[in-house]
Amino acid sequence: MAAYFSDRSFRFLRALARHNERAWFHAHKADYEAHVRAPFQRLLGDLQPALAAISLHYRADPRPVGGSLFRIQRDTRYANDKSPYKSWQGARLFHHRRREVAAPSFYIHLEPGASFVGAGLWHPETHTQRRVRQFIFDNPGAWKAAAHAPAFARRYAHGDSDMLVRPPHGFPRDFAFIDDLRRRNFVATRPLPDATMAGPRLRATLERDLAALAPLVDYLCAALDLEF
Repeated sequence: MAAYFSDRSFRFLRALARHNERAWFHAHKADYEAHVRAPFQRLLGDLQPALAAISLHYRADPRPVGGSLFRIQRDTRYANDKSPYKSWQGARLFHHRRREVAAPSFYIHLEPGASFVGAGLWHPETHTQRRVRQFIFDNPGAWKAAAHAPAFARRYAHGDSDMLVRPPHGFPRDFAFIDDLRRRNFVATRPLPDATMAGPRLRATLERDLAALAPLVDYLCAALDLEF
């Protein structure tokens, strides 16, 4: 298999972190297109058949506008940091009903020394958090199988340090997964070394991860009455 990213992909992102200004970005935009954006779009297109085999309701969409790839430009309207660009590139493999209702997604993140693959619900609104918590409480056996199976736990971490200080109101403190109910986000992630991101086995690696993360996404879809 051919590689998608390369050392030049990481060199560009590291340089962007050092020179995070519009003039520099526009002077080096061709490098961004050639070594970050275009290979990421190609990767997304190549992942779509494997994703469709997992769920016909999810999309790895390579379109430049309205697709899976996040914009490299930052939204600085309400941020203290006014840097115009992200020093990473990410893509959300989304549910086709994402614009109608809150929906879990798969996610791929490219960043020097900090790339990862993951899935779940990130920053859901309060009413969505409540629905997921109640569903976990009502269906603990399926949650254990989806999010705490031994093979899953060895491979993925529940990457959420933003937790409630106390268990949410209305749930017993001795519930087996009370710490999961304290979460504000319901995600699982696995780091990917730069060598993997720039290597020829990236697509095969991500296809295995999508399949392994699918039970978690399936469970969260069930919690929100979404098709999987």
